[in-house]
Amino acid sequence: MVAGGGDAQGDRWVFGYGSLMWRPGFDFIERRPAILHGRRRAFCIYSVHHRGTYERKGLVLGLAPGGSTRGVVYRVHEPAWPETYAYLREREQPTETYFEAWVPVRLQDNSLVHALVFLSDLDHPQWAGVLDLEVQARMIAGASGLSGRNVDYLRDLVQHLHEEGIGDRVMERLLARVEALEAEAA
Repeated sequence: MVAGGGDAQGDRWVFGYGSLMWRPGFDFIERRPAILHGRRRAFCIYSVHHRGTYERKGLVLGLAPGGSTRGVVYRVHEPAWPETYAYLREREQPTETYFEAWVPVRLQDNSLVHALVFLSDLDHPQWAGVLDLEVQARMIAGASGLSGRNVDYLRDLVQHLHEEGIGDRVMERLLARVEALEAEAA
């Protein structure tokens, strides 16, 4: 491992836990299941553009402290890294709600790679914090922004987690509650 997350060949790794899992948007030479320890997948970021507005905030995924997160890592060939990194900064940092970190993630064979991860900035004004399931569901139900309805983002997440063989009971319960709220409102 070399500084900045590169391996012996200079290739870099990127960890995805949400839409990066099914829509990375960059070229990679390897994709592997991985686990990040110390952070958990959560709807903990207020969305005021993509899945909500300033008047009707939605919620998007972040990595909240505690637990662990199953996701995927992508190995990016060193010559493609500058372009990939620029793309990731533009995609993941439109309002600077995350900070970048190079952290160890565990692969299925128990080996570790250091990967770029966008962690939730707990000091950012869009950090929603730890919200109970009912509060999350009420914020997501009916919220919509430039990228569409908030519930569709949650539904895509649960569907793609299932396709990856990742069971996330919290996200499944949240989706069930949001769908119930939206059915009540219809």
